[in-house]
Amino acid sequence: MFSRRAILRSSVAAAILFSFLGTSPRSAGQATGLQQKLEGTYKITKTTDDKSDIVTAGSVVILQKDKLLMYPTSTQIPPQNTYNNGQLSSGAFGAHQQIQKFGSLIGHPTPHNVPGRNFVTGEKFWVTKIDLLGDGVLFTFFTDAISDTRYYATLKFVYPKGSNLTPDQVLSLVGEVLKVQPDDDAKSDDKGNQQQGGDANQQQQPAADQAPPAPPATVEIGQSPDEVIGILGQPEKIINLGPKQIYVYKDLKVTFVKGKVTDAQ
Repeated sequence: MFSRRAILRSSVAAAILFSFLGTSPRSAGQATGLQQKLEGTYKITKTTDDKSDIVTAGSVVILQKDKLLMYPTSTQIPPQNTYNNGQLSSGAFGAHQQIQKFGSLIGHPTPHNVPGRNFVTGEKFWVTKIDLLGDGVLFTFFTDAISDTRYYATLKFVYPKGSNLTPDQVLSLVGEVLKVQPDDDAKSDDKGNQQQGGDANQQQQPAADQAPPAPPATVEIGQSPDEVIGILGQPEKIINLGPKQIYVYKDLKVTFVKGKVTDAQ
């Protein structure tokens, strides 16, 4: 015969278990569809076993609410946050952080001091796990190194009481807190392709749009001094040798005999 105390203990344990798992479990098909939708939107990041680095990078998410509590990955367990009725809360973990701050202010640090950090709107991190619970969805996060420290936490999105949300409604609920960062690399590639395309178009402009080059100046045998001046301009100096004259230009000498070009060097 079980004692009343043993039965009571079993009942309490069962109540705690069911309160954590929730009371509205989904069918296997619903759960699979929801899991696929969530992981398709929030791609999972794989970390090393000791949580010191990233093995495979997934989606970067941007926090849309203030005060998501995270602990350094060196701690035994991550803090457990909840999102319920539009409110983000760190519950008992947040209260513990406040007690630590108060103890530090009065000069008496509390035992088991954990240097937690509250993340605020706009900060970014990774999703390493998504668990479906009976009454909500549990996300696990992991950050890049901040002052040589990586942080992690869980966040449970609690379903409205008595509801049976569709996968799209669950995605909408999660989207109130987490936004997936667009792929900047893809945008950069698109910009590069557009730039290259623009350059190519410019290169393909017809040569007719450009003015044709002027024909080279040409001095010919038999031309008169006036014709040469019309082509080359005034000479720097003129050497007059009677019937023979030499017009001296910067890089050319033109010889005239009896008023006609006989040589050009």
